[in-house]
Amino acid sequence: MNLILQGLTAQRHIVEQIAGFARPRTIVAIGEHAYRCIDVNYNDEVKSQIDMAAWAAKLDYAFIERSRALSDFKLAAMDMDSTLITIECIDEIADMQGLKPQVAEITEAAMRGEIEFKESLTRRVALLKGLDASALQRVYDERLALSLGAEKMLAGIQAAGMKTLLVSGGFTFFTDRMKQRLNLNYTHSNQLEIVDGKLTGQVIGGIVDGEEKKATVERVCNELAISPQQAIVMGDGANDLQMMRIAGLSVAFRAKPVVRAQANVAFNFVGLDGLLHLFPA
Repeated sequence: MNLILQGLTAQRHIVEQIAGFARPRTIVAIGEHAYRCIDVNYNDEVKSQIDMAAWAAKLDYAFIERSRALSDFKLAAMDMDSTLITIECIDEIADMQGLKPQVAEITEAAMRGEIEFKESLTRRVALLKGLDASALQRVYDERLALSLGAEKMLAGIQAAGMKTLLVSGGFTFFTDRMKQRLNLNYTHSNQLEIVDGKLTGQVIGGIVDGEEKKATVERVCNELAISPQQAIVMGDGANDLQMMRIAGLSVAFRAKPVVRAQANVAFNFVGLDGLLHLFPA
């Protein structure tokens, strides 16, 4: 078993102190602020000690079997809002209506798993009724930004031959643009209904909730003739948990506690490109 420790400002002496709980055979630098601790001891007590020490030092950690390689995986499936991008699009759309606090409150409750996702999306979209559809382009142009390390991560996995899936409880207006901008292979999300240039407060067709996200990962894996165990799934909210559970590697990015607790790996401090440090070059 190897232990990866990385951060935005990881210092070797701090890494050595934290890694000491796992008694590594050796520690090698694998990036400016990333280290691979080779042949470590692993058990629940060690994991707990490293979890607390790494959090205090603002470092992310991951225990990875030595035999694992990026080439083991053929698909990377990502949530969009607050994972691939920094914003929750629906909250920013709502801001155009002066309703961001009300919508954001529902969004947060849904991401924590306190409200069923379909109900939460229905309630939030209803609040957008009557908004000029041009607000969507304004959100894309003025507010949407990629998460830290997103482009580097995508370049790395695409160079490794992996296919990419963006599966989102957000909206096709944004996922379609992300697909073209980032050269993604697959996208799936909700379609806002627009009539006479205005949002109607409804979505067209079924809602992409946690179950549909899982089903989408399974469909794409089937199309690629691979197992979900050959997929890496990244997300931040409770509606990502079902697709994360079937993956060969699940990554919680800036995630809610319920998601961090269940993911294989959590990135609380580093960017999405921290994924590339998990496996030998």
